[in-house]
Amino acid sequence: MTWRIEITHHSGYRYKAEVTSSYNEARITPLSTDRQMVLDAAVTVSPRANVYRYWDYWGTLVDAFEVHEAHTELAVTGSSVVETSEPIASPDAVGWDLLTRPEVADEFAELLAATPYATINDELTDAAGSFKAGHDPLQACHATVEWARSRLRYQAGSTTASTPGDEALAQGGGVCQDFAHVTLALLRAMGIPARYTSGYLHPTREAEIGETVTGQSHAWVEAWVGDWVPLDPTNGEPVGERHVVVGRARDYADVSPLKGIYHGGPAEALKVTVELTRRA
Repeated sequence: MTWRIEITHHSGYRYKAEVTSSYNEARITPLSTDRQMVLDAAVTVSPRANVYRYWDYWGTLVDAFEVHEAHTELAVTGSSVVETSEPIASPDAVGWDLLTRPEVADEFAELLAATPYATINDELTDAAGSFKAGHDPLQACHATVEWARSRLRYQAGSTTASTPGDEALAQGGGVCQDFAHVTLALLRAMGIPARYTSGYLHPTREAEIGETVTGQSHAWVEAWVGDWVPLDPTNGEPVGERHVVVGRARDYADVSPLKGIYHGGPAEALKVTVELTRRA
């Protein structure tokens, strides 16, 4: 089964004092992949700015823009329509010997290393060792998801965008990016290449055609065990029709939805809303 999903992503900054200029990058435009097709996509900015696009190192589509007029608010809206597909079949099981080949380690070196967000501590190293001893690589992937879900509670507001995975693990709660970072760390500690995936998740399994719901940005992971296997540790469900991919990279820092620099007063608030409508 396929879904057609319309996505409207609003991001806005309000400043305490006038900002005279800003330089920004938005990563909110979905990708066309082997399991989804982008039918329409645009990014608009207020105050008005010329938006240019490029593909970054990780293959994410970046909408970059500069604002050179005084402003106290910045609004960025990404609008897209994407056709998605059902969950993919798991690849055939492979052994650990495949993952230890020099050519694999070389190709995926950046997706095997710890990062400031996907941190690897002693607890994660010990857990990874137990998974590796008792499972083949594909089984170990699913074991990491269950372990992360057993150790973390979903708690909105309990972490920030700059919280490392091990810190969220220590406090026992977090949001989707924390679940993803902990899972990434476990996979990489076992020698399984793993990448952070950012995007959107429609919250309703049996969504009505034409009904608009409030959603949010979402994060999950993809592990390489001879082929890429998507895993959603936040929900523990297969990645399928309700998931829309925006970017894939090492961790959140590589694919944050909106970032930039500016000259002027400090930011007072960031407001983000995501609206999702199933069109077919």
